[in-house]
Formats: sequence, structure tokens, C-alpha cells
Amino acid sequence: MARIVSLAEAVEENVRDGDTVAMEGFTHLIPYAAGHEMIRQGRTDLFLVRMTPDILYDQLIGVGAARGMKFSWGGNPGVGSLHRFRDAVENQWPRPIEIEEHSHAAMANAYEAGAANLPFAAFRGYIGADLPKVNLNIGSVTCPFTGEVLAAVPAIRPDVTIIHAQRADRKGNVLIEGIVGVQKEAVLAARRSIVTVEEIVDELDPPSPNSVVLPGWAVTAVAHVPGGAFPSYAHGYYPRSNAFYIRWDEIARDRETFTAWIRENVLAAKPEDFARHAAKTAAKVA
Repeated sequence: MARIVSLAEAVEENVRDGDTVAMEGFTHLIPYAAGHEMIRQGRTDLFLVRMTPDILYDQLIGVGAARGMKFSWGGNPGVGSLHRFRDAVENQWPRPIEIEEHSHAAMANAYEAGAANLPFAAFRGYIGADLPKVNLNIGSVTCPFTGEVLAAVPAIRPDVTIIHAQRADRKGNVLIEGIVGVQKEAVLAARRSIVTVEEIVDELDPPSPNSVVLPGWAVTAVAHVPGGAFPSYAHGYYPRSNAFYIRWDEIARDRETFTAWIRENVLAAKPEDFARHAAKTAAKVA
């Protein structure tokens, strides 16, 4: 059953050095505040999993928290490359990083297999693709009923999954609205899970179309962190800070500039700063 705790407590109790950590959220509800708390607490040797790693994982890689990453696309959406990620791959700075690349379909199916407690996922994919030549975790199975050869990948079973959502009630039930990616599957596949939320309410609103309710028994910890998805957006609360994504390209290009930004905006910051940043972005748009 989910416990309602502070973000610092949630990370301290559930994220351990060496863990496989999935942090999901599709275009919005990306758990930036939780990622920053992991950096402040000095978590290291993490194997990161995310379908579309963007700025958050660039930050974790740049501070040396990651030993590897499994993903299906990586970049600064609408802007360009992840420069800290590239530096780690090309120059081993600040440390070498192992990468395992998949297609979106493979990642989504692998999360679903993990949620179902299956050892692997089988699906139609990778036909004519080159990824199986360089990724030994892409295999094939033959259907015992039709003889069809299908692609196969290991199930994703994170030690901990971290997501952001709109609301949770006091029993730890979580409501996710808007564009839904693989948050549900990633939480159900994990041994432990942390959900940061914009609000904690007495009762959840009736779910709207395309919403997801995660029951409290499937969640380990809930933390109230308003603005916790900034600079991504939280549907119904604040918009995406496009200006920051553009600015990140310049910040991340240079090691010293990046390190100075982390020191000022992560190590010396607090979770409550996210609410202020999100409110400023919302005010500018309004």
C-alpha cells in the first residue's frame, strides 16, 4: 500500500545505488523533480530505462549517476542532440556508459511483459532492421501454433519506476490524465515505485476519457511535489517550457557550463522550487 511521504524520503527509501530505474512520462508528466532529488542524494551506478530519454536523463548522465541506459529514442525534443549523453558515449565523460537501443514497439511490449510477470515479450517487429545485429538482447521465437517467426526481447523489470501524475488521494490511489504513455505498465512491472503528484485530494475525480487510475496497492510511495514535471508540462496544470528546452542546448554543450548549472539549479535547489518555475511559465502563456 502506498505511503505518502516527502520526496526526499521517497528517494532515500526506494532508490539505491546500482538500481535499474525507469522514469517514464510521454511528452508531459516527466518526473524532473524526482530526478533532481536523486542527483542531490548522490545516487550512482544506475541503469536508466526510458522510451524517450530527453533532458532529464541528459542531466543524470552528465553528473555521472548512470552506468548504462536502455532506450528507443534519445534527444532534446524539437531542438537536437543530448550533449551530455553524446559526451559520455563518444568521450566517456564523466564516465563510460553502456547503451542498449530498441524500437518503441519493443520497449512498450517489454514493459507490458514485465507488468504481466512474463520473462520476455514477443511481437512483430525488427523485420529488415539492423538493430538485431548490434543488440544481443533482440532475439526471435517461433509461434508453436502458426510457425510464424516473431521478434523477442527480455521483459523490463525495473528495481524502481518513478512517474509524475496529476493527483493522488490519501489512500495512495493515483490519477493520470492527458496523453498516457507506458506509465501504468512501468509501475506495475517494477519492484518499487514512486509517484510525484501535483495535488493530494480527499477523493479522486471520476476518471475522464484516456485517464488511468493506479491503485494504491500498486504504488510504494507518493510525494506531493507541485510543478514536479517542469519543464515538461502537466495536463490541466501548466504548459511546457519550450524556452527551457531551447536553452538547454546551450547549457549542455559545454562541460563547465553544465556543471555550473547543476550546482546552482539542482544541488542548491529544493523540490518546492518547481512550483515557482511552473507558475512563471503558466503566467507567461496566459
